[in-house]
Amino acid sequence: MKRRRRRRRLGIAGIVVVALAGGAVGVGWVVYAKLSGNITADEAAAAELARYEKERPTSLVRGAQNILLIGSDSRSGEGNARYGRDSGTERSDTTILLHLSAGRDSVTAVSLPRDLMVDVPGCHRPDGSLTQPALQQFNYAFAAGGSACSIRTVEKLTGIRIDHHVVVDFEGFKEMVDALDGVEVCLRKPVDDKDAKLKLPAGRVTLDGEQALGYVRARKSLGDGSDTDRMDRQQRFLGALVSKVQSNDVLLNPVKLYPVLDAATSSLTTDPDLASLRGLYDLVRGLRGIPTEHVQFLTVPRESYTGDANRDQLVQPDAEKLFTRLRTDEPVAVMASRQDSTGGTENSGEPGDADSPAPTFSGNTADEDVCE
Repeated sequence: MKRRRRRRRLGIAGIVVVALAGGAVGVGWVVYAKLSGNITADEAAAAELARYEKERPTSLVRGAQNILLIGSDSRSGEGNARYGRDSGTERSDTTILLHLSAGRDSVTAVSLPRDLMVDVPGCHRPDGSLTQPALQQFNYAFAAGGSACSIRTVEKLTGIRIDHHVVVDFEGFKEMVDALDGVEVCLRKPVDDKDAKLKLPAGRVTLDGEQALGYVRARKSLGDGSDTDRMDRQQRFLGALVSKVQSNDVLLNPVKLYPVLDAATSSLTTDPDLASLRGLYDLVRGLRGIPTEHVQFLTVPRESYTGDANRDQLVQPDAEKLFTRLRTDEPVAVMASRQDSTGGTENSGEPGDADSPAPTFSGNTADEDVCE
C-alpha cells in the first residue's frame, strides 16, 4: 500500500515535463548536458516582456507559480507539414494556464479556448512592426506576436502574473506519447475521422503518438463538435498521461526515463529561466508529493459570443471568481464531468455560491478512471 501510494504521487511530475526528475535518478553529465541542450530558450519573448514590465501584474503570493502551456499548430519543422499548409505563421492550438499552489499541495490546469474573444494588446511581430490593440479571438495573439503576446493577453484578461511559459509543437507531442509506449483512453463508440486521420474501435484503446494527436485535435467525430468539448477531451488525455507515467514507474527507471526526457526536452521552447533541466527541476521538485486527485483540469467559464455564435466569451462573474482564486492562491474545486455517448463530455457542475470557501467548477482530476 505504501508503494502504491508513493507511485500515485510521483505521477504529477509528468504534467509539466517528465524530464524534471532527471537529476533524481543519476543521469550522467554527458546525457544531462545533451538533454538540457535540447531545450530552446525563448530569448525574444523575454526581451519583449521586459519592454512592457511596468504594465504587467505583480505576483500576490510568494511561492505560487503560474505557467502558460502553449500547444503550437506550426506546420514548419520536421514532420509537421503533414498537418496542413505552412502559411508562415502559427497559432496557439491549445493553451493551458497551470497554477501551482505555494504549498505545492495542488495543481490547477485551466484551458483557455482559442476562439475566446479577448482584448489583445499591441504586440511586436517577428519583423519588428507593431500590431494595433484589438478585440480578437485568443489564438490571434500568438500568431501576431508569439508567446510574449499570448502572455500579455492572458495577464490582461486574468490579472494573473505569468511566471514561466512552455511551447510545444505537434511533432514534440507525438514523440512524447510514443516515448511512453502510448496512452490509454476510453471511447463509447468507434471513431472514423478522415480529417483527423483517426480510426479507432470502441472501448479502452491505447493511442500511439499519431493517434493521440488526432484524438486531442478532432472536432467533427468526437463529442458535439465544439472547442469546449475538445478541451475537455484534452484535459482527460493529460490526466491519462499522468496516470501512465506513474503506472510504468517511468520516473524511477532510467531506461524508461531517457527516451521520454529526450522527446520532451527536444520539443520545448521555454522562457530562459526554464531552459535547462536544472531550471525545470527546480520549478517542480516539490510536486512529486502531490496526489493525483489534487491535479485538477477545467475550462474557464465560457459561453457563445453575442456577436458570433462561433466564438466564445467569458461567463461573468464566474470567470473573475476563478481568476481571483488563482491570483490569491485560494482553493478551487472541480466536479467530475461525465463522458457522453460519442466520447466527449457533458458538464455536470457549475461554480459554487459566492460565499463558498472553495467554488466548484466543472472539470476532472488526474486520478479519474478513463472509462468511468
